[in-house]
Amino acid sequence: MRRYGKHTDEDDIRQRPNRKGNRPRTNIRPKHEEAVEGMVVTVDRGRLTCLVEDRLVMAMKARELGRKAAIVGDRVAIVGDLSGEKDTLARIVRIEPRTSVLRRTADDDDPYERVVVANADQLAIVTALADPEPRPRLIDRCLVAAYDGGLTPLLVLTKSDLASPDELLELYGALGVPYVVTSREELESGEAIERVRKQLDGKITAFVGHSGVGKTTLVNALVSLERRRSTGVVNAVTGRGRHTTTSARAIPLPGESGWVIDTPGVRSFGLHHVDPSRVIKAFPDLEPGTEGCPRACSHDEPDCALDQWVADGHADPQRLYSLRRLLATRERTEGD
Repeated sequence: MRRYGKHTDEDDIRQRPNRKGNRPRTNIRPKHEEAVEGMVVTVDRGRLTCLVEDRLVMAMKARELGRKAAIVGDRVAIVGDLSGEKDTLARIVRIEPRTSVLRRTADDDDPYERVVVANADQLAIVTALADPEPRPRLIDRCLVAAYDGGLTPLLVLTKSDLASPDELLELYGALGVPYVVTSREELESGEAIERVRKQLDGKITAFVGHSGVGKTTLVNALVSLERRRSTGVVNAVTGRGRHTTTSARAIPLPGESGWVIDTPGVRSFGLHHVDPSRVIKAFPDLEPGTEGCPRACSHDEPDCALDQWVADGHADPQRLYSLRRLLATRERTEGD
C-alpha cells in the first residue's frame, strides 16, 4: 500500500541514516590516479609488505577490492603514508594485471585453489638427489603447474655428493628443461652459486620443492646475509624435512640482478585447477605423438597413439606413465 499521497512533503519522508556516518552511499569508486606502484614482497595475516621505490611500506588491502587477494609478486597501486616509517600503514587500492600465476591445490580432490606467486618469470623446481629421495611425480606436477601458469621451468638438483644425477637427467632430458646440479661442497665454495645465478639473472624466479631438499639453504646462499632465512634438517626416521619457511617471500638478488621468491615446502602439489586437456602441455616429448589419437582421446585407452609413439622410441615409457597417472587422478576427481 502506498504510504504517501500524490503531493508529498519531502520533509515528511523518513531517511534511513548511514550507520557508519552521514556521507551518502555511492557506487562511484575513486580512480586513485595519484597512487604509486609497488611490489608485494611478503604477506602476513592480512598485512602486506610492499617495495615502493627503495623502501618497504606496510599496507592493507582496501575494502573496495572485495575478496580479490594480493599475493607475493603482485604489482599494486598504493595510496596513503608511503614513508615506510614504523607504525605507518598505507592502502592497496588496485592490483595490476598479472603476467603469470603459480597455483596449486592441497590435493587433486580439493577445489580450493591457492595462488602461490604472481608475475614470476620462471619456476625453479628444487629436488634433492638423496636425503630425502627424489620424487619424480612431484617434479612432473610442478612442471604442469609451471606450463599452465605461464612460467618457464628450471630444474635444480641438490646434494649431488650423495647420489648421481644421471638417472633424473636422463628421465627429463627429452623435455629440454634447463637444469643446474649442485653439491654441498660447491655451495660452500660458491662454485655452484655462480652457475645458479646465471640462470636467474634478470628474472623473477619462484623456488618450490618439498621440505628438506635444501631450497632455503640455496636461497640463503644467493642473497645477502641480512636477508637470509632459517633452515631445518631432514628427519632421520621419516626421511622428510621440517617446514622452516612458512610464507612466501620475495628477496632481491645482489646488484639488482633479479629476484628470488622462496615458498614454503610442499608435501603435495594438487592440480585440481588445471584443465586435463592442458596437462599434455607439460610433456612436450609426448605431445607430438597425440596427432594420431582419436578425437577426444583420454590418452589412456586402447586406441591412443601414444603407445606406438613410445614403442617407436620417441619418449621414455616412464614419461607416459607419469602423464597417465596424472590424468587418471584428474578423471577420478571429476567422476566423484
